[in-house]
Amino acid sequence: MPLETGDNAPSVTAPNQDGEPVSLTFEEPTVLYFYPKDDTPGCTVEANQFQRERETYRDAGVDVYGVSTDDVDSHRSFCDAEGLEFDLLADPDAEIAETFGVQLRDGKTARTTFLLADGEVKAVYEGVDADGHARSVLLDALDDGLVTLPE
Repeated sequence: MPLETGDNAPSVTAPNQDGEPVSLTFEEPTVLYFYPKDDTPGCTVEANQFQRERETYRDAGVDVYGVSTDDVDSHRSFCDAEGLEFDLLADPDAEIAETFGVQLRDGKTARTTFLLADGEVKAVYEGVDADGHARSVLLDALDDGLVTLPE
């Protein structure tokens, strides 16, 4: 069972698509989305939509990170092919997934998203439809007053 709203957000460190370690404490508003596999249709739609919304997320002060059990090389190839400009974290041993309670299916993470801020879980999305998810999470963060857009 995934972490729930109000739970403390665990700090994590994992390599990004460039093999550089990324450490997250989730004090600032952050979207951490788990997806099954690089270069698959649904995951590509979801990643491209987070990329499309990237500037709006940035304007609202929200960082976005994708996580899957794919390795650094797979993430690098996926980012290059799709022009992704946000970090994908490699979790080949599913340590981050386990820490967040994300289900694994055949060694792949179930599509689960966490909205985190102030060191805690603000919202959890399970079994989401990849299409439109990036916009929905952003609108929820704005509607909940977690973040605002500059005027």
